[in-house]
Amino acid sequence: MNTNRPVPLLDVPRGNAPMREKFLEALANVVDSGRFLFGPDVKKLEEECARWSNARFGVGCASGSDAILLSLMAVGLREGDEVICPSFTFFATASAVSRLGGVPVFVDIDPTTFNIAPAALKAAITEKTKAVIPVHLFGQCADMDEIMSICDRQGLVVIEDAAQSIGANINGRPAGAWGHCGCISFYPTKNLGGMGDGGMIVTNDEELEDRLRLYSGHGMRPRYYHKVIGINSRLDSMQAAVLNVKITHLDDAVAGRQRNANLYQELFSLAGLGDEITLPVAKFGEGHVWNQFTIRVHAGRRDELKAFLTEKNIGSEIYYPVPLHMQKCFQSLGYRPEDLPETLKASKEVLSLPIFPELEADEIKIVVDQVKQFFAIAQRRAA
Repeated sequence: MNTNRPVPLLDVPRGNAPMREKFLEALANVVDSGRFLFGPDVKKLEEECARWSNARFGVGCASGSDAILLSLMAVGLREGDEVICPSFTFFATASAVSRLGGVPVFVDIDPTTFNIAPAALKAAITEKTKAVIPVHLFGQCADMDEIMSICDRQGLVVIEDAAQSIGANINGRPAGAWGHCGCISFYPTKNLGGMGDGGMIVTNDEELEDRLRLYSGHGMRPRYYHKVIGINSRLDSMQAAVLNVKITHLDDAVAGRQRNANLYQELFSLAGLGDEITLPVAKFGEGHVWNQFTIRVHAGRRDELKAFLTEKNIGSEIYYPVPLHMQKCFQSLGYRPEDLPETLKASKEVLSLPIFPELEADEIKIVVDQVKQFFAIAQRRAA
């Protein structure tokens, strides 16, 4: 095994290479058809995503960010309405709320899963609360049984941020099949990544599906008659054609990520680093689809480890170094860093390692060996 071999965090070309001819054929068909918008490729992908999510409907849009925005528009979010969401997530989860005049209410996470803590969610509900956005972070569902129990009792709208988690499930019930709608991202680094931006909203509510389509097309129906002020957010046929090829391989991709995660767990368990790092937990077993394999690095050594891995040509990333409640654009909400202690702690400890499906066993061994080497060097220096 060549221990000097570079290991990238993600290798999109490696994943796409086996499907290259099918991509070209699918794209050529779109070019020849002239149906660049609203074509059969989009309809097919909507149906496939709905099937994957155990939902009746899929509504394509321009991005995962727009999927959240459109969902909030369709459920009638108004100025001053509060929407509860985690702070430990990507910006789009909360920015969509603010763009519509709503108020993001940030709550803390479960430290073992990095997902929204149901008890914190419950404590944050007020008479102004309109909706909750649970995020299925890193490929693992939030605790949707408990979340839905809380929200159903309070009559709250639930919009699942499943940007990283198509295929994730709890005892067979998929992400996106719990709340009023689920939002999926096709950004190239996602488990089902396109060749550009794209998004999808899945829902079981026929009236909600109709409003989503209305708002995503300028609020126009019929043509040039505008019922509401919508936006222009469409999934184009080129992206849909590519994704229709890739979705037929999604089962294999999920299996590859799960295989790699299991090997990491095995090798790290043998490495004897229990005092130095904490491994990620799959709370719902095989329902975790591992968009990220995120460890926690203790004793303030996360940044040192990342720099060491970079020096060894091993990819890693910090998701997320600055929680949303600490972002400058949300300063007016009045949060202090310590208001969400588990979120703050996670932001200082997390480090995501390569986990893409095509990753080879030898590459995973190299990553683990280099992590071991880092701590061995640190221990010698401290002696």
